[in-house]
Amino acid sequence: MSYTSQYTPETLSRDELDQSTGPMVIEFGTNWCGICQSAQADIKAAMDNHPNVLHVKVEDGKGRRLGRTFGVKLWPTLIFLKEGGEIARVVRPDDSSDIEDALQKIH
Repeated sequence: MSYTSQYTPETLSRDELDQSTGPMVIEFGTNWCGICQSAQADIKAAMDNHPNVLHVKVEDGKGRRLGRTFGVKLWPTLIFLKEGGEIARVVRPDDSSDIEDALQKIH
């Protein structure tokens, strides 16, 4: 399954993401964020329909540079990449349909 449940500190650089291949979702947020927690059921529901899409949850916040390179301002922010390029973005999803639509664009 491609869904990842916990945000982890940055492990990838922007250069690595720009050079990545295939479809990928980068989700920025924090484990303590209430809005992030409430969005997880919808994110999981959409990601479960796309098991071949890599889902990386990146802990964001003060001193975390990766989110700034994507212009992240609100959590959660999902960046949909294909071959290293941003194809779509969903900020603070309130249902799984926006996430599903973005996932369709990277397949």
